[in-house]
Amino acid sequence: MKNTAFILAALLTTGASLSADTAAAAPAAPSSTWVFTPAFASQYMFRGARLGGPSFQPTLEYDQGSLAVGVWASTPISNKVDGQSDPEFDFYGTYSFDVAKDTTLVPGFTFYTYPNAKKANGFYKGTFEPNLALNYSISGWKFTPKVYYDFVLKGPTLELSAAYAIPLPDIKSELDFTATVGTFKWTDAFEDTTPKAKNVGDYYLVGVAMPFQVSTGSKLTLGVAYTKGSNNYIKIGTDHRMLNTAAVGRAVFTLSYAISF
Repeated sequence: MKNTAFILAALLTTGASLSADTAAAAPAAPSSTWVFTPAFASQYMFRGARLGGPSFQPTLEYDQGSLAVGVWASTPISNKVDGQSDPEFDFYGTYSFDVAKDTTLVPGFTFYTYPNAKKANGFYKGTFEPNLALNYSISGWKFTPKVYYDFVLKGPTLELSAAYAIPLPDIKSELDFTATVGTFKWTDAFEDTTPKAKNVGDYYLVGVAMPFQVSTGSKLTLGVAYTKGSNNYIKIGTDHRMLNTAAVGRAVFTLSYAISF
């Protein structure tokens, strides 16, 4: 699930150029870019829950101006969770609006799909989750409060992220630090369950990534993060709540190679 457990934010840029031959030239049309990013993750974690072991997780994204649309996929190499992450395809989109100096409003959506999900085992084949984020930058820090609402699982997720970059000019790289805390409450967490099953939980993630520019249109990024789920319970009807054993703490190592064209 993109966005997430280990969330990589895309930076959207816009530009305009003025003609030197005219006093009032129209701005240039926004440039468009495709970005293909094959990636490997040592664990598949989503909002503090472990959904699989080592996984191949490629992304294909199209960017034009403030618009970004793409698809993220996950195919487990081992420790598969049948019907949940074997495989998974998430289709997403965002649009960025400048609302004030150093502040952008970013509405978006994710359509999570699980082609091999089995309804009899309580898995949905797809869920739809719009979201709204506010990016605010100050003194090199970027803060992002974000709210999600899943219309299938019927519940919100609230999240706050902070990011900070330290340049490393001697090796032509930087250290990109990120931290995220979140909480969710879903009232229809499993397919075909009577009475309905609730799932609530908290999670956090702290991580650092180091990108290396390989060529003008490609970049290699190494990352490591620690993420943990807590207070994660499942409750069906009036039964006693049960601890979700998938909510654990794990270190996650990532390797990705982004190619722009």
